[in-house]
Amino acid sequence: MSQEYLERTIIRILRVVGLTFFIIIVAFPFYWMIVSSFKSLGEILLKPANLGLDIRKIDFHAYYEVLFEHGFLQYISNSVYVSIVTVILSVTLATVGGYAVTRLRFRGRELMSYSILLIYMFPAIVLVIPLYVMFSRMGLRDSINLLILVYLAQTLPVALYMLRSYFQTLPPEMEHAGLIDGCSRLGVIWRIVIPLSAPALASVALYTFMIAWNEFLFAFMFLDTPEKFTLSRGVVQLAESVHLSKQLVMAASVMVTIPILVLFLFFERRLVRGLTAGAMKG
Repeated sequence: MSQEYLERTIIRILRVVGLTFFIIIVAFPFYWMIVSSFKSLGEILLKPANLGLDIRKIDFHAYYEVLFEHGFLQYISNSVYVSIVTVILSVTLATVGGYAVTRLRFRGRELMSYSILLIYMFPAIVLVIPLYVMFSRMGLRDSINLLILVYLAQTLPVALYMLRSYFQTLPPEMEHAGLIDGCSRLGVIWRIVIPLSAPALASVALYTFMIAWNEFLFAFMFLDTPEKFTLSRGVVQLAESVHLSKQLVMAASVMVTIPILVLFLFFERRLVRGLTAGAMKG
């Protein structure tokens, strides 16, 4: 056995062991969350260290109680509304703004290009207190629409940056041909740029949806009325009010996690293409 073959074998074994360890560390919390959500409270209290799940004893009562007795149908509705509206606004404004920064010539264009991500220099925890005080004095707090505005400000810079990088890879000759054929700038964006940018748009939409769906800090600070809570805010409310029924918290956590997981797995290829396309320019 040659030295080179031995080294490759050792590297392969270490790689498999490392990946296996990483997968276990990442997947175990999700497994424990799902298993706990299907167990009864008595089973969790009697055998807290039991990580197995008896299929014959699967209990869906926790999901029924969370949905119909703790208001999570309303929380789901609120999260869907906030996330979809944020995605629509963010993708629309980022498409128009990214195209303008990439193709149009105007004063301050370079400054805008380099300052798009300036807001990300400041952590959310630094911004939330001034925003809380300002919106409270203006009487705008405790509003779902205000939450959408905050999420838009949070996601739009990255959406602009991602689409700007992607638009730079598109050949401008196709847009010139559209303009010669009588299309307006908006017509070129709608008929040419958007169809060619489907992977990037899907990436931006998924990224924005994930931020709006999972965000907790601003929802916790700005929302006071339970009927206006989003899912993440509702889970914390449930955890604070239900001390022993941990399977309810696990069932609620599954409801928060599964939609994002499904969307990510469904759009994973387009997400990777959209994130890496801008890096191929040059």
